[in-house]
Amino acid sequence: MAIDLKYIENQLQNRWKYPYKWGRKQNDLWDDYTNFIYKTPDWEKVVNLMKLTAEAYELDKHQLFQYAANRWYNFWSAQAIEEIFCQLEGVIPALNTKNRLVDFSIHGINFDHKTSVFPKTYGKTIIYAQKHKRELIHWLYKNQSQEKRKHLKNRLFIVVYAENNEHWKIKADLFFLKNSIQKYVKNFHSTDLEKFEFEKGKSTLTDVIWALK
Repeated sequence: MAIDLKYIENQLQNRWKYPYKWGRKQNDLWDDYTNFIYKTPDWEKVVNLMKLTAEAYELDKHQLFQYAANRWYNFWSAQAIEEIFCQLEGVIPALNTKNRLVDFSIHGINFDHKTSVFPKTYGKTIIYAQKHKRELIHWLYKNQSQEKRKHLKNRLFIVVYAENNEHWKIKADLFFLKNSIQKYVKNFHSTDLEKFEFEKGKSTLTDVIWALK
């Protein structure tokens, strides 16, 4: 089913009212507690499920809220961004929706996509990163989350950056992101991709789509 981008954008932006904190490191147990986020795009409904879950398992309500809200926010932003890609000419959705390594193909090349807040721990400026894109990409692969979506295959990174340092909010600015993605796909050429050999004898094709405010 197609995702209503305006609806998802409105729901995601409800998250903006609260500070973006995790409170605890992501782990399988708390992922299990909060897997209701996958079927609940509505903000008020997901908040109610957070309350019920915290009570049922006698969990700290504030920690559960932060953990679930962040997983929900990142998941539905990713779903919306995947929908944006798949609406564009030359982009074909993955046939196997459970394949974590492939979200879609662009002109026959398979990609996973990941929206990444410009990382403080990279230690360089956004201007430096734009001039040294290959270095940033290598850093992003090396320092990616160790959770289920970790891999070294083809990936497009949507790197979000805001001058006011509230980079995370751009993940919910879907129509701004749509403009950046449309421009990238319209001008897509396989020869412009960065090529790495993270695993011996296996090539990885990758690139950055900049979403800067």
